[in-house]
Amino acid sequence: MRAAALLLNTAPALAARRLAWYSALAALVLLAPPTRAQTGAPAQAESPYFFVQGAQPGVDALPLKRTDVKVNISGVIADVVVTQRYRNEGTVPIEAKYVFPGSTRAAVGGLNVRIGERLVVAQIREKQQARVEYDAAKRAGQTAALLEQHRPNVFQMNVANILPGDDVQVELRYNELLVPTEGNYQFVFPTVVGPRYAGTAQPAPSATTSGQPPAHAQAFPAQPVLRAGEPSASAFNLKVNLASPIGIQEIRSPSHAIDTQMDAGGAAKRASVQLAAGSSRGASQSNDRDFILDYRLAGSAVQSGVLLQRGEKENFFLAMVQPPKAVPQAAITPREYIFVVDISGSMHGFPLDTAKALMRQLLGSLKAGDRFNVLLFSGSNRFLAPRSVPATPANVEAAIRTIEQMGGGGSTELLPALRRVYAEPKSPELSRTVVVVTDGYVTVESEAFALVRQHLDQANVFAFGIGSSVNRHLMEGLARAGMGEPFVITRPDQAKEQAERFRRLIEAPVLTSVKARFEGLDVYDVEPSVLPDVLAERPVIVFGKWREPTAGAQPKLMVEGHAAGGAYQQTLPIDLRGADAGTTALRHLWARHRIAVLSDQEALTGGDAQKAAITRLGLDYSLLTQYTSFIAVDKVVRNPGGSGATANQPSPLPEGVTDRAVGEASALGAAVSSTPEPATWAAMLVVLAVVGAQIARRRRGAFTA
Repeated sequence: MRAAALLLNTAPALAARRLAWYSALAALVLLAPPTRAQTGAPAQAESPYFFVQGAQPGVDALPLKRTDVKVNISGVIADVVVTQRYRNEGTVPIEAKYVFPGSTRAAVGGLNVRIGERLVVAQIREKQQARVEYDAAKRAGQTAALLEQHRPNVFQMNVANILPGDDVQVELRYNELLVPTEGNYQFVFPTVVGPRYAGTAQPAPSATTSGQPPAHAQAFPAQPVLRAGEPSASAFNLKVNLASPIGIQEIRSPSHAIDTQMDAGGAAKRASVQLAAGSSRGASQSNDRDFILDYRLAGSAVQSGVLLQRGEKENFFLAMVQPPKAVPQAAITPREYIFVVDISGSMHGFPLDTAKALMRQLLGSLKAGDRFNVLLFSGSNRFLAPRSVPATPANVEAAIRTIEQMGGGGSTELLPALRRVYAEPKSPELSRTVVVVTDGYVTVESEAFALVRQHLDQANVFAFGIGSSVNRHLMEGLARAGMGEPFVITRPDQAKEQAERFRRLIEAPVLTSVKARFEGLDVYDVEPSVLPDVLAERPVIVFGKWREPTAGAQPKLMVEGHAAGGAYQQTLPIDLRGADAGTTALRHLWARHRIAVLSDQEALTGGDAQKAAITRLGLDYSLLTQYTSFIAVDKVVRNPGGSGATANQPSPLPEGVTDRAVGEASALGAAVSSTPEPATWAAMLVVLAVVGAQIARRRRGAFTA
């Protein structure tokens, strides 16, 4: 009896101890980060984090009060001036830091800083040298500004020694080439950087030909963000002046409410656009999504021609040649499609709903002879079928039903997903097309480009960016590396239109085997050196330099290729009398294109093989690059000793993106723990089942005793 009583008394205690032990094990499983498929060392703590107001008493943590954007579009070139206005309303000097987006095509060529009545013009420097000069000015108490590039479309502004009550205006300038697609011109001004998932960004040894990541691939700053739905305290305004040699037919913005004024008459050649003051989609709450302006010119044809610029040392040209109309092929060759769909935390809600609408359209447009598969990825990934399956109505419907059930959660491991796709056996009878659907909130762009380019013999790649402020650098780079096309979908109602455009591009390439040659004009440093196939109805673009021809020469440009109707040739006369000596846009655009080509090569080979060449171009042409920065230093010492606090300006989350894109991170900038992946949830369920079984066994044993 005594033994039985002792067993009865100790059994609950033993069960309690076991329960505690298993609970601790469950907690470890819950708190442990999910296993990463990528190799290499963990990324540094540079993940996004939620901003907390009042964390530093006396410090103005929101020093950026206003951003004004002025855009002048003349023909196909946009001149953009961005003015950031900082004011310190706190009681201590501050250094303001602000991570902000830019156009993927921007040639950033100037920076000025205005402090009261003083104007300081920035100088271009090698990146490390600029940082040294900035830090020295900061310690000395001089007001200084440093503009750095983290990605071709992500920049960081640092402004040191902003004293209480100071107003500091920082003005940056860039040029951009606007290339029409199917007769539609589009100007995009990104307003917010989506929170990037860093993960373990080291690539596998095969990701680059040298086995080394690009030297600048890891650099991405910690980024404070506001909670979903919390408006930015910084005002935003934008105005566009548009001048065209042809009448303007239509102007609209799918992203913002705008007020438009056009010249009187039926063929207005000038227009002014600004954000609508009285609309919730206009001037208020306008900086949480890309500003998109679409316009069409009178007539369906895009004018072909050659722009010339004479310079002091070099002359530049830009040729734009409209290709023939696409003609659908009589017989469409069956293809294999692999859709790589992002279901990570940043896609939760509106972006994933948009992706589902797109996938319904893409899968529904497959031909009977096609085959397909779908890879869903977040922190882990899985195929819907072991191998690609025929595009029968039953298979398509089953795939759509499965995708419809998916919810967004977890991290964004893009590289393992792409590697798994390329590891899939490929039928020699079918051409393979990979379609990536994501918001692009990752920091492994260079590694992804290299991976796609190395497997170009297996598949071409099309990229669909989903959301109000997608990573266009990733979308455009994937498509460029994979000889495909990028698409951006900001609303679910655009899914059908873009899916139809994708189908047209696949079925009817516009122009292949494209070549350009000049007669009567000595050209050199021509970009691109090899012209890509033209999939969309988009002009062939050629940059380069030229030397003055002999008197009496009649130069011309000839573009040749293969179109659906057979051999194609177009000849354009070049009028040297139109050479414009009053603009530097072509100079900057040529250098920007050359830098982009070298950056792509560097991503493929790894390391910093092109660092010297890119740095030289940045310094020679006064352009912001991954290896050059703009630095402006006021000569006046205004804060002896340079003491003060740092204010990291937060950004709003992009419209439609939820807090899951960031997670419950520390306001001090700790790395973000991702939502548990399916494997983690499974492990937790196993632990809970074991706990329950042990408790039940203890109770049965105690009762029997």
